Amino acid sequence: MSKQSETVVVLGASDRPERYANKAILQLMDQGHHVIPVHPRLKEVAGLPVMTTLGEIEAVVDTVTFYVNPNISGTMTEALIAMKPRRVIFNPGTESPELEVILQQSGIASEDACTLVMLGTGQF
Repeated sequence: MSKQSETVVVLGASDRPERYANKAILQLMDQGHHVIPVHPRLKEVAGLPVMTTLGEIEAVVDTVTFYVNPNISGTMTEALIAMKPRRVIFNPGTESPELEVILQQSGIASEDACTLVMLGTGQF
């Protein structure tokens, strides 16, 4: 069980059970986190309403976990900085050294890690 509940944005949410983004949403919920899925075309994932953009999110966000490639995340830099999450997790295949530098300069921590592994080992 997690030490404390976080508000976690899953960027690149999926309603397909075989996708890692979907597995992360379910594990985050199982561990008591408040999950905000983001995907431009989906309406609902795991019973949660899906935001189409980061700009729609009004909640204070602790963590944003990426399940999109750098070409997509690179277009969201301004919205991400405006959101001021405590940290951003770049899951395998989503790494963006350029965006990581911008986040660091904006005072936002980032890490190249796997959300599923972090959740499974109590490191989230």
